[in-house]
Amino acid sequence: MTDTVPQHVAIVMDGNRRWARRRHLPAIAGHRAGVETIRRTLRHARERGVRYLTLYSFSTENWKREPAEVEALMRLLEETILRETDSLVRDRVRLRVIGRLDDLSERLQRAIAGAVRATEGGTDTMTIAFNYGGRAEIVDAVRAVVRDGVAADAVDEAAIARRLYAPDIPDPDLLIRTGGELRVSNFLLWQVAYAEMWATPVLWPDFSVADLDSAIASYASRERRFGR
Repeated sequence: MTDTVPQHVAIVMDGNRRWARRRHLPAIAGHRAGVETIRRTLRHARERGVRYLTLYSFSTENWKREPAEVEALMRLLEETILRETDSLVRDRVRLRVIGRLDDLSERLQRAIAGAVRATEGGTDTMTIAFNYGGRAEIVDAVRAVVRDGVAADAVDEAAIARRLYAPDIPDPDLLIRTGGELRVSNFLLWQVAYAEMWATPVLWPDFSVADLDSAIASYASRERRFGR
C-alpha cells in the first residue's frame, strides 16, 4: 500500500473549452470557470495534506489556437496572478511558474516574477505550467548540460534532473487527468515516470472536492513498485 496521501499531485486540467461549448459560451468563459476550480482544488488538496500541486495550464502547442483565445488566456493569467497573490501570501502558498517564460510578453513576465517573489516564503507549493512542454523542458535541460561543459561520460539522470525547470520539487506521486482523455499530453514527461495515474470524464470546471478525494483514495489503495 502507498502512503495515504500523495505529497505531490499533478493535474492535466482538460475540458474548459468543451464545458463552455456545452453552455453556448465563448471559450474564455470555460477558462475563467477553470480558475475557480483551481482555487477550491488547491484549498482542499492542502487540507488533505498535499504539499505540492502542479497544474498544466498552457502548453507549447496551445499557440496554435485562435489568436483571440490565446490573447484572452494571457490576459486571464495576468489578471489572476495580480488578484490572487495577496491570498497566496496570506495562505502561505508558494507560487512557481514553469515553462518557456521568455516567450511571454514583458508585462506578463513581470507579473509572474512579482508573484513568485512575493510568495517565496510559502510552506506549500502550487506550480503553474505555462507555455510548457515536457519535451521542451528536457531539451532545455540538455542545452544547460552542454552550456555547463559537462563531459559526455558524466551525463546521467541526476545531471539532467538538476537542470529541469523546478529541480527542488519532488516528482509527482499522482497524476490526474480530467476531461475523459487517457494521455499524458507532453506534461512532466521526465517527472511522471513512476507516478500513479487517475483519469475522470469530468470536465475541469466541474471537478469537485469529491473527485479529488476519489483520486486520492484510489492512490492510497495502490502498491507503488517504481519499476521493481
